[in-house]
Amino acid sequence: MQIRGRGHSSWKGPKKPYKIKLGKKTAIMGMPKNKHWALLKPTESTIAGLRLGELMGMVWTPSTRPVEVVLNGDYVGLYFLTETIRIDENRVNIFEQQDKETTPDLIKGGWLVEVDNYRDECQITIPENNLWNLTLRYHSPEDLSNVQLQWLTNEFKAVNAAIYSSDKTSTKWEEYIDMESMARFFILQEVMDNPDGFHGSFYLHKDLAENAKWVAGPIWDLSCYNREKTDYTFRMKVHYGITPHWIGEIIKYDNFCKKVKSVWEEVYPEKLSEIYSYIDETVLPLDKAWKNDYARWNEDPSQTAGLRADRIKTYLRSNMEWFDSHLPVSSSASL
Repeated sequence: MQIRGRGHSSWKGPKKPYKIKLGKKTAIMGMPKNKHWALLKPTESTIAGLRLGELMGMVWTPSTRPVEVVLNGDYVGLYFLTETIRIDENRVNIFEQQDKETTPDLIKGGWLVEVDNYRDECQITIPENNLWNLTLRYHSPEDLSNVQLQWLTNEFKAVNAAIYSSDKTSTKWEEYIDMESMARFFILQEVMDNPDGFHGSFYLHKDLAENAKWVAGPIWDLSCYNREKTDYTFRMKVHYGITPHWIGEIIKYDNFCKKVKSVWEEVYPEKLSEIYSYIDETVLPLDKAWKNDYARWNEDPSQTAGLRADRIKTYLRSNMEWFDSHLPVSSSASL
């Protein structure tokens, strides 16, 4: 087994997150076999967000299991052992093109990319609009030929231009992006009130198949800000200088708003209400482990599992009720 640090801002804290690579594919704690895993800091937002992804009918959502970790003889506390996002038959199950591919017919699919707000070697950057750039990290393939690099750059310039069309009755952007997956992704960010949803850790993938489109997801790095929801999440900025990316334009299209309404009626309230019992069943048994973790890292012991469970249930319920009363209506709907 190999283990190393992971994350950007999360790595700066005293308790570190880690990546794990096993010597061979292995099934762990009921999760399908793979070599690649992560040890993440435990939050009730992670528990709720990943389960909501399943309830929302996302194509694939990472599984997670709580574990207490001893590293080199040192007890380092409670972590969530989590499936990482990779192209694999048990994870993002699509064709995976090869590094340095040059055959034109083989570079149109098999992509796993991430919109992010950190600088990285494996990125392309294009102007998104007159105010900011779109930064896109490619995870698979990792080592691009000039042909692959040019294709990916041209592809996202075309996607971006279609989204930013001045004609909000246009369906051009729908030729590139799977609208239903984007609607489900959007709803999930609103229910979680996750301000990072569209500009950080925003994954997209595309298979190699006739008429294949970019699919929004898998979900990752979800947070719930525990605040009163007064607007769509992407408008409630919490980071100085951070921009919403794409969704501010997509929400202006009538077809997208109709799809959001259709998906919402499918999942709310019956399916999404399952989250409350799941939170109790998953969070409450971790009370002792969280107390051990607080003692190890000298953190606030008043943050009991019961308090965590009640807090996130309260805000999720409030967010869902707000969204149910504020389903988006496009700017072109009355035209």
